[in-house]
Amino acid sequence: MKTIDVCLTPRLIPDFKLEDKVVVVVDVLRATSCMITALAHGVERILPVATLEEAAAQQNRGLITCAERDGRKAEGFDLGNSPFGFMDPHLAGRTIAMTTTNGTKSIVLSRHAACIVVGGFLNLGALARYLTVKNKDVVVVCAGWKDRVNAEDTLFAGALAAKLADRFTHANDSVLLARSCWEHNRANPKHFLAKSSHFARLMGFGLEKDIDFCLREDVYHTVPVLDAEGYLVAR
Repeated sequence: MKTIDVCLTPRLIPDFKLEDKVVVVVDVLRATSCMITALAHGVERILPVATLEEAAAQQNRGLITCAERDGRKAEGFDLGNSPFGFMDPHLAGRTIAMTTTNGTKSIVLSRHAACIVVGGFLNLGALARYLTVKNKDVVVVCAGWKDRVNAEDTLFAGALAAKLADRFTHANDSVLLARSCWEHNRANPKHFLAKSSHFARLMGFGLEKDIDFCLREDVYHTVPVLDAEGYLVAR
C-alpha cells in the first residue's frame, strides 16, 4: 500500500525525500484555491514564481500577473489573491504569472518531487481520484504562513488523508494530527478556523466571501499539475 505524509510547514521540506513522490501543495486561503479556480475557468496555464521581481519580469514579457503579499494585492500587478478575480472570462486561454506569500514559494521549494499537484477543498474529490490513479507515495505540503504551521492547510491535509484512508497508509504522526483536526471539525470547518490567525487577517480585510468560497468542497473537477516547463496546467 502507498503512503501519505504531511509536511506541516515549508520549512520542513528539506526533511522529506520527494524525488519519487507526488507532492500536493495546499494553500487553502487562498493561493491554491485561486489556481484551481483559474484553470477551471479556462486559464491556459499558470507560472508560479517565488518573488515579486520574478513576477514583474513576466509582466514585462506581457503576461498577466497575480501578486499577493501579507493577504493583500501587491501594487502594480494585475490581480490579487481572490478566487473571484480568476472567474473573468477574459482570462480564458491566457497565461498568468503568480506569486503569493506562501503558496507559490511552497511549489518552488518542492520542485525536486516526481510530480507536483495543487489541492484545496474546491477540488478535494478530483484530487483524491487523481492520486489514486497515480499510485505513488504522497506528501502534502502545507504552505502555512511564513514558514509557520497554520490551521486551514492542516485541516485540508486531514481531509485528504481521510479520503485516501482505504488506499494509502499513514507515513507518520503528522498525518494522525491532521486527520484528528479534520475529524473533529469536519461538520463546521469555518467555526474551527474562526479561531485562527489567517482567518482573522482576511476577515479584517473584509474577505469573508473568499473564505466561504475556499471552504466549499468539490466545486471543480480540475487538478492543477506542474508540467515539465514549470507551468501549472489542468488535468
